[in-house]
Amino acid sequence: MNLQLLALLLVVVALLVWRAVTRERREYAQFKRMRATSSRQKVMRRWLVESALVFSGLTAAVLLAAWAYVPTALRDAQAWAPIAASRDFFFDTSLGRGLAIGLGLGAVLALVVPVLLLRKAHPDDVPKLGDIGALLPRTRGELPYGAGLAVSAGVFEELMFRLALPALLFGIWADGPLAFVLATVLFGLLHLYQKWTGVLTAALLGAVFAYLYLVSGTILLPIALHLLVDLRALVLLPLVLGKVWGTRS
Repeated sequence: MNLQLLALLLVVVALLVWRAVTRERREYAQFKRMRATSSRQKVMRRWLVESALVFSGLTAAVLLAAWAYVPTALRDAQAWAPIAASRDFFFDTSLGRGLAIGLGLGAVLALVVPVLLLRKAHPDDVPKLGDIGALLPRTRGELPYGAGLAVSAGVFEELMFRLALPALLFGIWADGPLAFVLATVLFGLLHLYQKWTGVLTAALLGAVFAYLYLVSGTILLPIALHLLVDLRALVLLPLVLGKVWGTRS
């Protein structure tokens, strides 16, 4: 066992858990009570800066320490029977390739079309997976911060939980499937501020993102899907349902 990587893992997990359980949960509870858009924008701006600097820096540090294990963790997890069978199906059969294209288009339509069909509904009437209602921008001024948070989460969370953290875990235990499972579980638990519905939703989405990365072999696809999911929630919903573009303040 690599004790240096184990020590780094403990530090990273401690920082992420502290960030989720104390700071994020407490700040989010306060944020939900805010009504003035100037106060909301100030908090969203701080979250965006912290995500871009702190979370990206932590991700870069883990990647730097565990970079040599990124390809080996991927290959080991891809050798796992369910993933290997999926890769054989999607890459080696015409049916699989066609289904992959269909699933990709279906995911885009499933995320976008329902919002357009419900454009006359009120945002509060649309079911949400997790306690995320307060995060939705309410004015035109909040919209760029919503977009920024969506992009930041889509990029940095995928780099951390599908690339860096599994590589770090693999460097300690040399078990690819276990590394990705543990990283996915942690990804879900860090959404505790969205209550248990949000934790379960995040864990399920994390499993989908991990599966997409392992089957495709490229981190770009889960990043793209994560971006689409978050942009739908933090940009498309407020634009189409909340009509925030017409609210200037």
